[in-house]
Amino acid sequence: MKIIIVGCGKVGLTLSEQLNQEGHDITVIDKDGKKLRSVTDLIDVMGVEGNGAMYQVQTEAGVQEADLLIATTESDELNMLCCLMAKKAGNCNTIARIRNPEYRAEIRYLQEELNLSMAINPELAAATEIARLLKFPSAIKIDTFAKGRVELMKFIVPEQSVLHNRKVFEVVTKLKCNVLICAVERGSDVTIPSGNFQLKSGDKLSFIAAPEDATSFFRRVGVEKNTIRSALLIGGGKITYYLAKMLEHTNIQLKIIEQNYERCLELSNSLPKAIIINGDASNQQLLLEEGIRQTDAFASLTGFDEENIMLTLYATTMTKAKLITKINRIAFEDAISHLNLGSIIYPKLLIADRIVRYVRAMQNSLGSNVETLYKIVANKVEALEFRVENDAPLIGITLEELRFKDNLLIACINRQGTIITPRGKDTIKEGDTVVVVTTHSGLKDLKDVLK
Repeated sequence: MKIIIVGCGKVGLTLSEQLNQEGHDITVIDKDGKKLRSVTDLIDVMGVEGNGAMYQVQTEAGVQEADLLIATTESDELNMLCCLMAKKAGNCNTIARIRNPEYRAEIRYLQEELNLSMAINPELAAATEIARLLKFPSAIKIDTFAKGRVELMKFIVPEQSVLHNRKVFEVVTKLKCNVLICAVERGSDVTIPSGNFQLKSGDKLSFIAAPEDATSFFRRVGVEKNTIRSALLIGGGKITYYLAKMLEHTNIQLKIIEQNYERCLELSNSLPKAIIINGDASNQQLLLEEGIRQTDAFASLTGFDEENIMLTLYATTMTKAKLITKINRIAFEDAISHLNLGSIIYPKLLIADRIVRYVRAMQNSLGSNVETLYKIVANKVEALEFRVENDAPLIGITLEELRFKDNLLIACINRQGTIITPRGKDTIKEGDTVVVVTTHSGLKDLKDVLK
């Protein structure tokens, strides 16, 4: 597909990398020639220098032949204008980044009036992810499928856990847990395990289950399910604002530390239930005074990755709280993977996953569409949810008879709201949605799971 991306910021760069890896023809537009050259030098994409909202610039980028334009500049208004122009000039699909909380209440109206295929908001996506983690603090990552009926969770197998030295098949046969283990990270290795794979303490284990089965599994394997009653948030940016709004009607007491006094006043007016502290969170005495030792959750959400990392590392020495760290620069991933940073939130990757899912569905609009897509382990493992159409070659054949690709697992079947943890004798039917976990990137259709 031919895709135009307006804006060479962090979101634009992340999307350029991801969509280029998917094999699409990418053109990037930006007014800053230096930024543009750095992207075109780094990635095999075309670059056009200029204002992405101008007809002439979009024409030079090939909007008439484009399938999709994604506007990711720092200005919401400019992004909307870019998409409006692209609709007039090329009649392509359009996606706009709209971040300002003031637009949140009107986002559906804006989508309809501007005929946007999607409105993306990395900060809102990150806040949604954090809110989910605070409700289920045992997990370090949670993704949802089947409209929330089933969850894919990641956690670290504790020391002296009953899972240590236990084989995967024994989780069902001996522990009587209705879960399916999808992926195991051990050091830098990632495995989609067979039934005979032996688990170890310290493994990062991803499993899929209905929420009630996940709760039972955590209890049986000795992972504490602590209820979050208080949270200390560092940084008063958009993510913090969205998160506080989501938690307003819960019993979680929020305390926010923000350095900018004017921003503190804004947050005090818009978040009356939260306690707003004006101060520098790098001051250890301030953190102690504001209860870092007593808090149930600690989230580093400033605009600086280095500060977030250092604050979380300090928190690990002071508290057993649920830890959450926001990271913007994905290039840090290998360097920080061995640090104890709790749940790491990458806002740009959350949005990139949504757009990659949308692009794959666009490519395959008549087949078994990709309904949901998550990167479980960076670019190593994907979890995808497909809708099963009447021509799917898997229908009516037991799973044990099908010849699936290596390193691929059918993890869940959703049949009209009933969640099936698949075993060898189960079959797939028309109308099901099916969750697939695989190390193969770029699956676009359910038939792609077969050899």
